[in-house]
Amino acid sequence: MTLDLDSYDLKLLQALQNNARLSNVTLSEMINLSPSQCSRRLQRLEQSNLIKGYFTQLDLDQLGFNVMAFVSVTLEKHGENPAHHFHQEIQKIPTVLDCYTVTGDADYLLRVISPNLKAFSDFLMDHLISITSVSHVKSTVVLDQIKSSHDCPLPE
Repeated sequence: MTLDLDSYDLKLLQALQNNARLSNVTLSEMINLSPSQCSRRLQRLEQSNLIKGYFTQLDLDQLGFNVMAFVSVTLEKHGENPAHHFHQEIQKIPTVLDCYTVTGDADYLLRVISPNLKAFSDFLMDHLISITSVSHVKSTVVLDQIKSSHDCPLPE
């Protein structure tokens, strides 16, 4: 079920996508609503889970994570137990930023960060391949990031 959004909701969402740290007063001024109306709308959007959370985007290079890669993983056996075990193990690895179940040749696609290629190789050999039921791993190292966005295009 989709939430019924009006132009004020869309302006509010766009403003928050641009800067999630805006105060309620600043938000209300930007979208031409009173602070109390703005606060009620924001609360409704949060309670409906349209707004899932707020986060800080960090510069991975400055933190020493100089390698990013996409890793395709294929499981040896399919079914509830091998998949569940894989899901549990992946949750334990903080350098796996994203994990998606996908269609095609692989079962999963991971976005992984690492300080360097040696550490990335160690992750593949010591952690990922050692997970029970992982049969095939294929990695693609990112050379340059052309675009990165967390903004979702909003309806007009």
